[in-house]
Amino acid sequence: QVQLVESGGGLVQPGGSLRLSCSASGITFSNYGMGWYRQAPGKQRELVATISTGGRTNYADSVKGRFTISRDNAKNTVYLQMNSLKPEDTAVYYCNAVLRLLEIYNYWGQGTQVTVSS
Repeated sequence: QVQLVESGGGLVQPGGSLRLSCSASGITFSNYGMGWYRQAPGKQRELVATISTGGRTNYADSVKGRFTISRDNAKNTVYLQMNSLKPEDTAVYYCNAVLRLLEIYNYWGQGTQVTVSS
C-alpha cells in the first residue's frame, strides 16, 4: 500500500519560514519523480516544485528564489523549504510521486495546511 505522509505545515507570519516533509512508503522512492503542489480555497491545484530522480528541480515562477525542494532517497523523504513566506502562499500543500513507464503511477498525499498571516 502506497502512502505519502506530509508534515510540517502550520501558521506562520509573513516573512517567516516553514519546512514541509513528505515521507513515502510502499514505493521504490528513488525511482519516482517527486513534487509539491498546492491548492488555495476556490482555486485549482497548482504545481509548486518538482524534483526528478536525478535531482533536477523545477519551480513555479511565484516561488522561485524563496522555496527549495530536495530529496533524501535514504530516508524516502522529499522536503520543501519555504522562506520569505507571503499571505498568497496560504494553501493546502500536497506531496506527489510519479513514475512513468508503460503505465503512469501517480500518488498523492493527504495534504498539509500552510497559513501565512499576521
